[in-house]
Amino acid sequence: MLILDGVKVAQQWCLEQKRAGKSIGLVPTMGYLHQGHLSLVQEARQQCDVVVVSIFVNPIQFGVGEDFETYPRDLSRDQALLEEEAVDALFAPLISDMYPPGYNSFVEVGGEITAKLCGASRPGHFKGVATVVSKLFNICLPDKAFFGQKDAQQVMVIEKMVRELNFPLQIVRVPIVREEDGLAKSSRNVYLDEEQRRQALVLNQALREAEMHVQQGERNVARLKEIMRKVIASSPQAVIDYIDIYDAADLGDMEQVDRKALMALAVKFGNTRLIDNRLVEV
Repeated sequence: MLILDGVKVAQQWCLEQKRAGKSIGLVPTMGYLHQGHLSLVQEARQQCDVVVVSIFVNPIQFGVGEDFETYPRDLSRDQALLEEEAVDALFAPLISDMYPPGYNSFVEVGGEITAKLCGASRPGHFKGVATVVSKLFNICLPDKAFFGQKDAQQVMVIEKMVRELNFPLQIVRVPIVREEDGLAKSSRNVYLDEEQRRQALVLNQALREAEMHVQQGERNVARLKEIMRKVIASSPQAVIDYIDIYDAADLGDMEQVDRKALMALAVKFGNTRLIDNRLVEV
């Protein structure tokens, strides 16, 4: 696996792959890789000639008091995992590579899609995401970029950015990977103590319960949200950030589940904030 040392080196190498007629698949990550990330790598390997993985804990998508400083990092471990997956190149820039002194250019996706869910509780988060992802696209020149459905709102924001700014690439969504007990894979799961880890199972349980009620004929969004709220309330340590149901296409408001919907939630256990979601159709 080639280590791309610096922005110019990475961009030049990717340009050479394009000139050789090879398709590039990019998997952007913040590292501390788990099976969810590796599922993106495996999908990229299936669809593209060359697979590039980026590892960069992006400071500008973290708010004041969030976990940027303590976010789990282990580049050697990540590199070994990527080598096992036969990744072609790893791009792991320094903060100074991505945001040199005087840096002051940002990408911001407006509208409802960034104003709700994580956008409401983490102001500026998606401005940071859109900026770093657009930079990674310009550096790594992918034909396809692979993102996990667990970060459903993030994928929707990036899809909108790609569409409206005419980036010449395709965004590929890959399904959520879960632990055997249903907890969605996340780098932040390592923060949970044993009891918090057990209680965190209510996230997936709440989504499954609401989906079951949809399948049984319940369509009222308010009642479905209350069903999820009651399940999560069974966990004493759970502190709800949001529980919402929106149109899966654009995060538009809905009072009835009469089309494809995104059920999404964010819950804190101690200092650890977890997100999960489920798509439902009628």
